[in-house]
Amino acid sequence: MLQDDHMLALRAGDLELVLSPALGGAIRDLSWTRDGRRIPLMRASREAADSVLDMASFPLVPFVNRIRGGRFTFRGREVVLKPNMAGDISPLHGQGWLAPWTVKDAGENHAELHFTHEAGEWPWAYEAVQVVTLDERGLSLRLQCRNRDSEPMPCGLGQHPYFPCTAETRIATAVRSTFEIDEHVLPTGEVPATGRYDLSDRAVCGQDLDHGFGGWGGQAVMTDPAWPAPLRLSSPDARFFQLYSPREGGIFVAEPVTHANAALNEPEERWGELGLRVLAPGEEMHLDMRLELAS
Repeated sequence: MLQDDHMLALRAGDLELVLSPALGGAIRDLSWTRDGRRIPLMRASREAADSVLDMASFPLVPFVNRIRGGRFTFRGREVVLKPNMAGDISPLHGQGWLAPWTVKDAGENHAELHFTHEAGEWPWAYEAVQVVTLDERGLSLRLQCRNRDSEPMPCGLGQHPYFPCTAETRIATAVRSTFEIDEHVLPTGEVPATGRYDLSDRAVCGQDLDHGFGGWGGQAVMTDPAWPAPLRLSSPDARFFQLYSPREGGIFVAEPVTHANAALNEPEERWGELGLRVLAPGEEMHLDMRLELAS
């Protein structure tokens, strides 16, 4: 384990993981090295990168993706949030990705990071914990959120991993439906995941997609001839999946998430089917994610 004020390195076998807790509890790099050959398994961050959007992955808490217009109503309370990313009119991904996390425990191949939010613009107090474990086959992440408030709080969780890609990179995963989107990346309707939305076995680079998918099977296998083995991404707690594949290529994002984009804007009666939880005071929820080299 190597640690300074900004980075924490974990190692196991041929794998090295570098965390940047102060940048949204983010992962800076995950790489495989053998016989002098080093291959990034997530997007490699520039050495001087100082923005969470330049990292390899970051946690989403206590909601994922967008809130339409930054407004929603919960049990008679209107919540108004300012935009939190340049160029986007809707706030997204909660507060955790834009705040420093504290290292509570760390060893050669594991770390525990904490983030505490006091009630403010998001009017509920909560605590988030990330438990990061590296082994010889891959990375395990557990993201937890506990409602510290005296009132019930809506909650959802996700992870936002970036991957490098070329024309030869492929993804294979099972999804049932797609949420079509408008020019603000907000859902306009749900359709079957067929045609250009079919993810069963397809090229994943440069696809001009920024869509949410429902009925996710909980596992995605990604392949590229340059990688040491296929990568298997899994999350038993995520029923939804978000795929971002910009037209210009180079990277894609494969997000396991517990709820659909803009779910907070729907009536509470629909939150169950859209994956949103309501946590009672003191209650918590978690999201497990595993990324491993498939044999």
